[in-house]
Amino acid sequence: MKLDAALPPVSLKDVPAIAQAAEALGFAALWTQETQHDPFLPCTLIAEHSSKMQMGTAIAVSFARSPANLAYTAWDLAAQSAGRFMLGLGTQVKAHVERRFGMPWPQSVTGKLREQIQVLRAFWDCWQNGTKLNFRGEYYKVTLMSPFFNPGAIEHPNIPIYIAGVNTGLAKLAGELCAGFHAHPFNSPKYMNEALLPAMEEGLQKSGRKRKDITVSMTPFIATTPEEQGFARMQIAFYASTPSYKPVMDLHGWGATAEQLSGFAAKGEWHEMPMLITDEMLAEFCLITDENRLADDLKKRYAGIADRITLYTPFVPKEKDEWWRELARSFN
Repeated sequence: MKLDAALPPVSLKDVPAIAQAAEALGFAALWTQETQHDPFLPCTLIAEHSSKMQMGTAIAVSFARSPANLAYTAWDLAAQSAGRFMLGLGTQVKAHVERRFGMPWPQSVTGKLREQIQVLRAFWDCWQNGTKLNFRGEYYKVTLMSPFFNPGAIEHPNIPIYIAGVNTGLAKLAGELCAGFHAHPFNSPKYMNEALLPAMEEGLQKSGRKRKDITVSMTPFIATTPEEQGFARMQIAFYASTPSYKPVMDLHGWGATAEQLSGFAAKGEWHEMPMLITDEMLAEFCLITDENRLADDLKKRYAGIADRITLYTPFVPKEKDEWWRELARSFN
Protein backbone atom coordinates (compact mmCIF):
# COMPACT_ATOMS: atom_id res chain seq x y z
CA MET A 1 0.00 0.00 0.00
CA LYS A 2 1.43 3.39 -1.05
CA LEU A 3 0.90 6.69 0.70
CA ASP A 4 0.24 9.64 -1.60
CA ALA A 5 -0.43 13.31 -0.87
CA ALA A 6 -3.04 15.79 -2.05
CA LEU A 7 -1.91 19.18 -3.32
CA PRO A 8 -3.72 21.95 -1.42
CA PRO A 9 -5.59 24.61 -3.42
CA VAL A 10 -2.68 27.01 -3.90
CA SER A 11 -1.39 29.31 -6.63
CA LEU A 12 1.12 27.96 -9.12
CA LYS A 13 4.00 29.88 -7.54
CA ASP A 14 3.68 27.71 -4.43
CA VAL A 15 3.72 24.37 -6.22
CA PRO A 16 7.50 23.90 -6.65
CA ALA A 17 8.17 24.12 -2.90
CA ILE A 18 5.30 21.75 -2.12
CA ALA A 19 6.52 19.25 -4.70
CA GLN A 20 10.05 19.31 -3.34
CA ALA A 21 8.83 18.91 0.23
CA ALA A 22 6.46 16.07 -0.67
CA GLU A 23 9.20 14.11 -2.40
CA ALA A 24 11.64 14.73 0.47
CA LEU A 25 9.12 13.45 3.00
CA GLY A 26 8.64 10.23 1.04
CA PHE A 27 5.20 10.42 -0.58
CA ALA A 28 4.77 8.10 -3.55
CA ALA A 29 2.69 10.59 -5.56
CA LEU A 30 1.23 14.08 -5.40
CA TRP A 31 -2.32 14.41 -6.73
CA THR A 32 -3.98 17.61 -7.97
CA GLN A 33 -7.70 18.38 -7.96
CA GLU A 34 -10.05 20.39 -10.14
CA THR A 35 -11.67 22.62 -7.53
CA GLN A 36 -10.48 26.24 -7.45
CA HIS A 37 -7.66 25.70 -9.95
CA ASP A 38 -6.79 23.89 -13.17
CA PRO A 39 -5.56 20.36 -12.33
CA PHE A 40 -2.98 20.02 -15.11
CA LEU A 41 -0.85 23.15 -14.76
CA PRO A 42 0.57 22.17 -11.34
CA CYS A 43 1.64 18.80 -12.77
CA THR A 44 4.20 20.50 -15.01
CA LEU A 45 5.77 22.09 -11.94
CA ILE A 46 5.61 18.92 -9.87
CA ALA A 47 7.38 17.06 -12.68
CA GLU A 48 10.03 19.78 -12.97
CA HIS A 49 10.73 19.97 -9.24
CA SER A 50 10.81 16.25 -8.40
CA SER A 51 12.67 13.28 -9.80
CA LYS A 52 11.08 10.09 -8.48
CA MET A 53 7.64 10.98 -7.15
CA GLN A 54 4.64 10.40 -9.40
CA MET A 55 2.00 13.02 -10.04
CA GLY A 56 -1.52 12.95 -11.40
CA THR A 57 -4.97 14.47 -11.52
CA ALA A 58 -7.50 13.31 -8.97
CA ILE A 59 -9.43 14.40 -10.79
CA ALA A 60 -9.74 16.41 -14.00
CA VAL A 61 -13.35 16.82 -15.12
CA SER A 62 -13.54 14.73 -18.25
CA PHE A 63 -16.84 16.01 -19.64
CA ALA A 64 -15.48 19.59 -19.52
CA ARG A 65 -12.89 18.70 -22.18
CA SER A 66 -12.60 17.02 -25.54
CA PRO A 67 -10.59 13.80 -25.85
CA ALA A 68 -8.07 15.68 -28.00
CA ASN A 69 -7.47 18.27 -25.24
CA LEU A 70 -6.88 15.47 -22.75
CA ALA A 71 -4.72 13.43 -25.11
CA TYR A 72 -2.30 16.26 -25.95
CA THR A 73 -1.99 17.43 -22.34
CA ALA A 74 -1.38 13.96 -20.94
CA TRP A 75 1.12 13.17 -23.72
CA ASP A 76 3.17 16.26 -22.96
CA LEU A 77 3.13 15.59 -19.21
CA ALA A 78 4.14 11.95 -19.70
CA ALA A 79 7.07 13.08 -21.84
CA GLN A 80 8.14 15.82 -19.44
CA SER A 81 7.92 13.61 -16.32
CA ALA A 82 9.62 10.54 -17.85
CA GLY A 83 6.48 8.47 -17.41
CA ARG A 84 5.54 9.59 -13.89
CA PHE A 85 2.24 11.24 -14.86
CA MET A 86 -1.11 9.54 -14.18
CA LEU A 87 -4.28 10.79 -15.85
CA GLY A 88 -7.19 10.72 -13.43
CA LEU A 89 -10.62 11.55 -14.87
CA GLY A 90 -13.96 12.15 -13.22
CA THR A 91 -17.37 12.90 -14.68
CA GLN A 92 -18.53 15.38 -11.98
CA VAL A 93 -22.32 15.77 -11.68
CA LYS A 94 -24.84 17.13 -14.15
CA ALA A 95 -25.35 20.55 -12.53
CA HIS A 96 -21.64 21.36 -12.58
CA VAL A 97 -21.00 20.09 -16.10
CA GLU A 98 -23.95 22.03 -17.52
CA ARG A 99 -23.98 25.15 -15.33
CA ARG A 100 -20.33 25.60 -14.28
CA PHE A 101 -18.55 24.35 -17.41
CA GLY A 102 -21.31 25.06 -19.92
CA MET A 103 -21.02 21.62 -21.49
CA PRO A 104 -23.69 19.05 -22.35
CA TRP A 105 -24.49 16.21 -19.98
CA PRO A 106 -24.54 12.86 -21.79
CA GLN A 107 -27.45 10.47 -21.95
CA SER A 108 -25.11 7.72 -20.76
CA VAL A 109 -22.33 8.70 -18.35
CA THR A 110 -20.48 5.41 -18.67
CA GLY A 111 -21.05 5.35 -22.43
CA LYS A 112 -19.45 8.75 -23.01
CA LEU A 113 -16.59 8.16 -20.57
CA ARG A 114 -15.89 4.80 -22.22
CA GLU A 115 -15.59 6.54 -25.59
CA GLN A 116 -13.38 9.27 -24.17
CA ILE A 117 -10.95 6.62 -22.91
CA GLN A 118 -11.04 4.79 -26.23
CA VAL A 119 -10.42 7.99 -28.18
CA LEU A 120 -7.52 8.94 -25.90
CA ARG A 121 -5.87 5.61 -26.60
CA ALA A 122 -6.57 5.94 -30.30
CA PHE A 123 -4.70 9.28 -30.33
CA TRP A 124 -1.78 7.82 -28.39
CA ASP A 125 -1.60 4.73 -30.61
CA CYS A 126 -1.58 6.97 -33.67
CA TRP A 127 1.20 9.18 -32.32
CA GLN A 128 3.33 6.35 -30.98
CA ASN A 129 2.85 3.63 -33.60
CA GLY A 130 1.59 5.41 -36.70
CA THR A 131 -1.81 3.69 -36.51
CA LYS A 132 -4.46 5.45 -38.59
CA LEU A 133 -6.75 7.58 -36.43
CA ASN A 134 -10.24 6.28 -37.10
CA PHE A 135 -12.64 6.29 -34.15
CA ARG A 136 -16.37 6.37 -34.82
CA GLY A 137 -18.71 6.12 -31.86
CA GLU A 138 -21.97 7.46 -30.53
CA TYR A 139 -20.40 10.57 -28.95
CA TYR A 140 -17.20 11.07 -30.93
CA LYS A 141 -16.06 10.82 -34.51
CA VAL A 142 -12.30 11.39 -34.61
CA THR A 143 -10.62 10.60 -37.93
CA LEU A 144 -8.16 13.39 -38.78
CA MET A 145 -4.47 13.48 -37.81
CA SER A 146 -2.17 15.13 -40.32
CA PRO A 147 1.61 15.14 -39.68
CA PHE A 148 1.64 18.84 -38.76
CA PHE A 149 -0.54 18.12 -35.69
CA ASN A 150 1.11 14.83 -34.68
CA PRO A 151 3.49 15.29 -31.70
CA GLY A 152 5.23 12.00 -32.46
CA ALA A 153 6.42 9.14 -30.31
CA ILE A 154 7.64 9.54 -26.72
CA GLU A 155 9.74 7.37 -24.43
CA HIS A 156 6.91 6.53 -21.97
CA PRO A 157 3.68 6.21 -23.99
CA ASN A 158 1.75 3.92 -21.62
CA ILE A 159 -0.06 6.58 -19.61
CA PRO A 160 -2.10 5.12 -16.73
CA ILE A 161 -5.73 6.20 -16.85
CA TYR A 162 -7.64 6.29 -13.58
CA ILE A 163 -11.32 7.09 -13.39
CA ALA A 164 -13.19 8.20 -10.30
CA GLY A 165 -16.62 7.15 -9.19
CA VAL A 166 -19.14 6.77 -6.42
CA ASN A 167 -21.44 4.20 -7.98
CA THR A 168 -21.06 0.74 -9.47
CA GLY A 169 -21.27 1.66 -13.16
CA LEU A 170 -17.99 3.56 -13.15
CA ALA A 171 -16.32 0.97 -10.92
CA LYS A 172 -17.23 -1.68 -13.49
CA LEU A 173 -15.90 0.49 -16.32
CA ALA A 174 -12.64 1.00 -14.41
CA GLY A 175 -12.26 -2.75 -14.05
CA GLU A 176 -12.81 -3.24 -17.75
CA LEU A 177 -10.67 -0.44 -19.22
CA CYS A 178 -8.51 1.40 -16.71
CA ALA A 179 -5.23 1.15 -14.86
CA GLY A 180 -6.75 2.61 -11.72
CA PHE A 181 -9.89 3.62 -9.86
CA HIS A 182 -10.21 6.65 -7.59
CA ALA A 183 -12.85 5.79 -5.02
CA HIS A 184 -14.74 8.90 -3.94
CA PRO A 185 -13.94 10.15 -0.40
CA PHE A 186 -17.60 9.60 0.51
CA ASN A 187 -17.11 5.91 1.03
CA SER A 188 -16.74 3.15 3.59
CA PRO A 189 -15.06 -0.27 3.73
CA LYS A 190 -18.54 -1.83 3.69
CA TYR A 191 -19.52 0.03 0.52
CA MET A 192 -16.23 -0.89 -1.14
CA ASN A 193 -16.53 -4.58 -0.26
CA GLU A 194 -20.23 -4.97 -1.02
CA ALA A 195 -20.72 -2.62 -3.97
CA LEU A 196 -17.67 -1.19 -5.71
CA LEU A 197 -15.16 -4.04 -5.60
CA PRO A 198 -17.70 -6.62 -6.89
CA ALA A 199 -18.62 -4.22 -9.72
CA MET A 200 -14.96 -3.73 -10.51
CA GLU A 201 -14.49 -7.49 -10.56
CA GLU A 202 -17.25 -7.75 -13.19
CA GLY A 203 -15.32 -5.35 -15.39
CA LEU A 204 -12.06 -7.17 -14.82
CA GLN A 205 -13.62 -10.48 -15.81
CA LYS A 206 -15.14 -8.91 -18.93
CA SER A 207 -11.69 -7.83 -20.12
CA GLY A 208 -9.90 -10.98 -18.97
CA ARG A 209 -7.93 -9.18 -16.27
CA LYS A 210 -7.18 -9.85 -12.60
CA ARG A 211 -7.42 -7.69 -9.48
CA LYS A 212 -3.65 -7.12 -9.60
CA ASP A 213 -4.11 -5.39 -12.96
CA ILE A 214 -5.90 -2.38 -11.45
CA THR A 215 -4.87 0.03 -8.72
CA VAL A 216 -7.49 1.19 -6.23
CA SER A 217 -6.82 4.62 -4.74
CA MET A 218 -8.71 5.71 -1.62
CA THR A 219 -8.97 9.19 -0.10
CA PRO A 220 -10.28 8.57 3.41
CA PHE A 221 -11.45 11.04 5.97
CA ILE A 222 -9.40 10.72 9.16
CA ALA A 223 -9.93 12.39 12.51
CA THR A 224 -7.42 12.43 15.34
CA THR A 225 -8.91 15.44 17.16
CA PRO A 226 -12.44 16.69 17.95
CA GLU A 227 -11.88 19.54 15.46
CA GLU A 228 -11.10 17.06 12.69
CA GLN A 229 -14.21 15.10 13.60
CA GLY A 230 -16.27 18.26 13.21
CA PHE A 231 -14.75 18.99 9.81
CA ALA A 232 -15.36 15.41 8.64
CA ARG A 233 -18.96 15.56 9.83
CA MET A 234 -19.55 18.70 7.75
CA GLN A 235 -17.97 17.25 4.62
CA ILE A 236 -19.81 13.95 4.94
CA ALA A 237 -23.09 15.83 5.32
CA PHE A 238 -22.30 17.81 2.17
CA TYR A 239 -21.47 14.71 0.11
CA ALA A 240 -24.42 12.71 1.48
CA SER A 241 -26.79 15.46 0.32
CA THR A 242 -25.90 14.80 -3.34
CA PRO A 243 -28.75 12.76 -4.86
CA SER A 244 -26.48 10.72 -7.13
CA TYR A 245 -24.46 9.61 -4.08
CA LYS A 246 -27.52 8.28 -2.26
CA PRO A 247 -26.68 4.59 -2.97
CA VAL A 248 -23.84 4.89 -0.43
CA MET A 249 -26.31 5.89 2.27
CA ASP A 250 -28.89 3.36 1.07
CA LEU A 251 -26.44 0.48 1.52
CA HIS A 252 -26.08 1.42 5.17
CA GLY A 253 -29.82 1.89 5.66
CA TRP A 254 -29.60 5.68 5.88
CA GLY A 255 -31.49 6.64 2.73
CA ALA A 256 -34.03 8.70 4.67
CA THR A 257 -31.23 10.82 6.15
CA ALA A 258 -29.81 11.37 2.69
CA GLU A 259 -33.19 12.69 1.55
CA GLN A 260 -33.34 15.06 4.53
CA LEU A 261 -29.85 16.31 3.74
CA SER A 262 -30.79 16.90 0.09
CA GLY A 263 -33.76 18.96 1.25
CA PHE A 264 -31.61 21.15 3.47
CA ALA A 265 -29.04 21.59 0.68
CA ALA A 266 -31.72 22.61 -1.81
CA LYS A 267 -32.77 25.40 0.57
CA GLY A 268 -29.20 26.41 1.33
CA GLU A 269 -29.56 25.49 5.00
CA TRP A 270 -26.02 24.17 5.27
CA HIS A 271 -25.63 24.77 9.01
CA GLU A 272 -28.41 22.28 9.78
CA MET A 273 -26.84 19.39 7.89
CA PRO A 274 -23.92 18.19 10.08
CA MET A 275 -26.34 17.56 12.96
CA LEU A 276 -27.92 14.76 10.92
CA ILE A 277 -24.64 12.85 10.72
CA THR A 278 -24.71 10.56 13.76
CA ASP A 279 -21.65 9.19 15.51
CA GLU A 280 -22.36 5.82 13.87
CA MET A 281 -22.38 7.42 10.42
CA LEU A 282 -19.22 9.34 11.19
CA ALA A 283 -17.40 6.15 12.22
CA GLU A 284 -18.43 4.43 8.96
CA PHE A 285 -17.21 7.21 6.70
CA CYS A 286 -14.25 8.50 8.73
CA LEU A 287 -11.39 6.74 10.48
CA ILE A 288 -11.41 8.04 14.06
CA THR A 289 -8.14 7.27 15.79
CA ASP A 290 -5.13 8.99 17.32
CA GLU A 291 -1.95 10.08 15.60
CA ASN A 292 0.32 7.32 16.84
CA ARG A 293 -2.06 4.59 15.66
CA LEU A 294 -3.05 6.18 12.34
CA ALA A 295 -0.74 4.23 10.02
CA ASP A 296 -1.64 0.86 11.54
CA ASP A 297 -5.35 1.66 11.57
CA LEU A 298 -5.30 2.81 7.95
CA LYS A 299 -3.60 -0.41 6.87
CA LYS A 300 -6.03 -2.51 8.89
CA ARG A 301 -9.13 -0.64 7.68
CA TYR A 302 -8.18 -0.77 3.99
CA ALA A 303 -6.33 -4.09 3.80
CA GLY A 304 -7.48 -5.93 0.69
CA ILE A 305 -9.30 -2.82 -0.51
CA ALA A 306 -6.83 -0.04 -1.32
CA ASP A 307 -3.48 -0.04 -3.10
CA ARG A 308 -2.90 3.68 -2.65
CA ILE A 309 -3.99 5.96 0.19
CA THR A 310 -4.26 9.76 0.06
CA LEU A 311 -5.56 11.43 3.19
CA TYR A 312 -8.44 13.82 2.54
CA THR A 313 -6.34 16.37 4.46
CA PRO A 314 -4.06 18.12 1.92
CA PHE A 315 -0.31 18.20 2.50
CA VAL A 316 0.95 21.64 3.52
CA PRO A 317 4.73 21.96 4.05
CA LYS A 318 5.91 23.14 7.47
CA GLU A 319 2.62 22.03 9.01
CA LYS A 320 3.23 18.78 10.90
CA ASP A 321 6.23 17.84 8.72
CA GLU A 322 7.59 15.32 11.20
CA TRP A 323 4.16 13.71 11.53
CA TRP A 324 3.87 13.42 7.75
CA ARG A 325 7.41 12.03 7.52
CA GLU A 326 6.70 9.31 10.10
CA LEU A 327 3.42 8.45 8.40
CA ALA A 328 5.11 8.16 4.99
CA ARG A 329 7.91 6.06 6.49
CA SER A 330 5.29 3.62 7.83
CA PHE A 331 4.16 2.94 4.25
CA ASN A 332 7.61 2.66 2.66
